[in-house]
Amino acid sequence: MSDLGNSWSRREFVHGLAVGAAAGVLGMHSEEAAAEPPPETTTLRVLEIPALCWAPQYVMEELLRAEGFSRVQYVKREIGPEIFQPLGSGQADISMGIAGPVMMRIDAGDPIVIIAGVHAGCYELFGTTRVRTISDLRGKTVAVPGLGGSQHLMLSMLMAFVGMDPRKDVTWVAHPPETAMRMLAEGTIDAYMAFPPEPQNLRTKKVGHVVWSMAADRPWSQYFCCMAAANAEFIRRNPVATKRALRAILKAADLCAAQPERMAKSLVDRGRARNYEDTLQAIKDVHYDRWHEYNPEDTVRFYALRLHEVGMLKSSPQKIIAQGTDWRFFNELRKELKA
Repeated sequence: MSDLGNSWSRREFVHGLAVGAAAGVLGMHSEEAAAEPPPETTTLRVLEIPALCWAPQYVMEELLRAEGFSRVQYVKREIGPEIFQPLGSGQADISMGIAGPVMMRIDAGDPIVIIAGVHAGCYELFGTTRVRTISDLRGKTVAVPGLGGSQHLMLSMLMAFVGMDPRKDVTWVAHPPETAMRMLAEGTIDAYMAFPPEPQNLRTKKVGHVVWSMAADRPWSQYFCCMAAANAEFIRRNPVATKRALRAILKAADLCAAQPERMAKSLVDRGRARNYEDTLQAIKDVHYDRWHEYNPEDTVRFYALRLHEVGMLKSSPQKIIAQGTDWRFFNELRKELKA
């Protein structure tokens, strides 16, 4: 693991930017963690996907060790419809998670519980000159990495929101991100729903233009994009460990918001990102500080309703909230880590 640096100022600490607990970062233990019982398990299994917006999850290893986890395992998955299957099967314990796909797994009966909101503003829709608005997608060809994946779900909700039928009004094609971005540059597709670091890469190469931004366009900008979720049995057996792991995720989100340069360097040094400039811009573009403000239950309600409208979710928002959420850890930590 790379050194995140230990020349932290008092101002950074006061603003909640320092990890207060991080062995290897500040060389001290967390006051919050020290006041709690030790975690029921010292092993934590976390999902890993090629998405830079999940940066908190990849820079929190020192924080997890300060919380009492001596063994941190990353379970690698590719972006796609089954990305959160390990959480449901118990192969992974906790993870950041894209709101829509996580709710679909809960709807399918997987024992997954959403426990927090983490950040907002991941997705951006890029188009050619033939696409200026969401409605312009009618009759066009749109690329996503996979049908049923998060980009497909997000764009389907967007189209339904403006009165389109995503099942009939566009031609969907599934391509890996590199292929889709090349096709967008060539003009052989009309639009692509991009996910960090893809938006930053497209802007660097001056490919297409932004049709829609989750970070800027209401009402989407008012809700979490990525949340935190855990295996239900893991929560039941390990409530202290669950809270400690979530604390590490939220503190890491604060670090990304406050020290993007340091976090970008850490990701590149650890081999979790390739290009420093795109990585830095991706971290700057995502709103990692929103967990202090937004209501996670509002996010679940909003996206569950949107997915229900396009026929991708059978359960009502009320059922998803009742059976698939638990805010007790998040509520405690929001008070504890108040900026």
